[in-house]
Amino acid sequence: MKKTLCIVAALAALSLTAGCGSLHTSGRTTTQSPWPDFTAAKTAFDRIEPGQTTITELRALGFDPYTNPNVRILNYLDIQNRFLPNPSIRVADLPAPVRHSLEAQEQSVAYELDLTVTQSQRYGNLFLDVLAFNRKTHETGWNFKALVLLNHETVLYKLWSGQPNVDRHEQKKKPLGPFQEINAAGGLSFVP
Repeated sequence: MKKTLCIVAALAALSLTAGCGSLHTSGRTTTQSPWPDFTAAKTAFDRIEPGQTTITELRALGFDPYTNPNVRILNYLDIQNRFLPNPSIRVADLPAPVRHSLEAQEQSVAYELDLTVTQSQRYGNLFLDVLAFNRKTHETGWNFKALVLLNHETVLYKLWSGQPNVDRHEQKKKPLGPFQEINAAGGLSFVP
């Protein structure tokens, strides 16, 4: 009787946890930004015109390292490292505005923007997740990166990259569950 009661209780707990998606952990990675989404960031970037946009106009578009914590100021050595990461790339291979920026040295700076906004949600069987047997995660969001070269407070060159829609599924299976984590930490070891 006692054994039957334990089995019924275990099955009840398992059935409850299998449907409790709201009990799964979730997370959010955001960066402070003047733009609510990828499209808004890209639209602001598209308004930058090399040879015409001034540093004041650039800051009004949201690319201001003094008000936007995701914009870094790069000096000419940083610019050199971005465009010439190894000896196989020659200065002659670079676009003319980039070469001009490197030649100007202290006269040139760059603004580098790096925005990432993601949300992650664990899903699946809560019991298997909590005990680390099978963890499933769904991550969504977007990221946008931009590099703007400036010389004498005027934009010389601009470059962007990004991912408008991040949508990743990750699954981690551990046949030994929590015991596998103890083993990985150098605690217990299992010898077959």
